[in-house]
Amino acid sequence: MLAGRLGLETARIPHADRAGLLWLDRGRLEVEDGCLRFVTAGGTLAPGDYQIPHQSVSAVLLGPGSSVTHDALRLLARHGCALCAVGEGGVRLYTAPPLMPDSSALARAQAEAWGAKMRRLEVARRIYALRFGEIVRTRDIEVLRGMEGGRIRRAYELAARRHGIRWQGRRYDREHPEAADLPNQALNHAAVTMQAAAAIAVAATGTIPQLGFVHEDSGQSFVLDVADLRRHDVVLDIAFGAVREAGKGLAPIDRIVRARAAELFRKRAVIPGLIENIKSLFEEEDRDAAVRDRDA
Repeated sequence: MLAGRLGLETARIPHADRAGLLWLDRGRLEVEDGCLRFVTAGGTLAPGDYQIPHQSVSAVLLGPGSSVTHDALRLLARHGCALCAVGEGGVRLYTAPPLMPDSSALARAQAEAWGAKMRRLEVARRIYALRFGEIVRTRDIEVLRGMEGGRIRRAYELAARRHGIRWQGRRYDREHPEAADLPNQALNHAAVTMQAAAAIAVAATGTIPQLGFVHEDSGQSFVLDVADLRRHDVVLDIAFGAVREAGKGLAPIDRIVRARAAELFRKRAVIPGLIENIKSLFEEEDRDAAVRDRDA
């Protein structure tokens, strides 16, 4: 196993016989004698020339300081290995060419669930169950959203206390984001990093960003649904930990947030966890559909 594997070897996205995602940065992805190679002066991997097992990898996450040749793109496309250009530690997703998994099962399950009102609500309930660790009984989406608001407010208070941060409530002016106090600025930046992690998970699984179950209007509705799965824990730890570190005056808050996010994404296996969450949402949907068909 290569050292740059981001801990994603356990995230077995639709390629059943593939190992997961591979993190590469600060180097050149190219082809030599028909083989995919990555030459690096040192970054996540030690300096060297690595042969990349593209036939056993679902997607390559190409980080800062890297370049890719046309031949490399051609080889990846031929073997169905996706390439995502990402920020440091996966805190941004810049682009993901349409080289998606070789199975449409998850996307079809998502579309089928989204297209039926009651099934859509069932998936929304599963999302809340994943977030809060309990089965939510209500079948009213507005009640679900109201429950979320109260729990998130309490989570903010507890996280601020845990990190020793003075918290005066969530305040965000979209037109003037820099006018917010430091904890609110940090939360804004942390939410962006988590959205990037969710976007990587959605791109890797080949699910459809526009078809959300809790969020509805955004072109990234499902990405926002997935990002919210870690809103109450990882996002808060990123943000409030960054505020505490910002007191040292070593860097701007946005830079501290990105660095802290990259660290926590790796330590807590956030991206593979989101991939498994996505799979669980629709694998359960498939099981429920099979039961309905059997009983029909």
